[in-house]
Amino acid sequence: MNETNQLVNEFERNRNQLMMLNSQKQQLQMQSAGFEMAIEELSASKEKTVFKGIGNILIPKDRTETLSDLKKQKETSDLKIKTIEKQEKMLTDKLNSLKTQIEGQQKGTGTDF
Repeated sequence: MNETNQLVNEFERNRNQLMMLNSQKQQLQMQSAGFEMAIEELSASKEKTVFKGIGNILIPKDRTETLSDLKKQKETSDLKIKTIEKQEKMLTDKLNSLKTQIEGQQKGTGTDF
């Protein structure tokens, strides 16, 4: 019974961690989509200088440099998303394994949670 409780606790911790990862991934996906929209707009622009928001002020900046910065930021966000997806896969596999172990112990002891 004690081992089952430990498995259930581990399952809950992993499930909470998976939910946090999912939330982080959603934020990064929104951020990446914002970068993509900005990249499309800058790519279509014929202006040589654009304004970039820094804190509460706007400063003029070269369009090509800004476009390059945005592409790098999007690439970083996309890489973080891929890393989170790998972590999600590992946690999902771990959760399925724990679920199987918990169910096996419950059948063995005849206990339902």
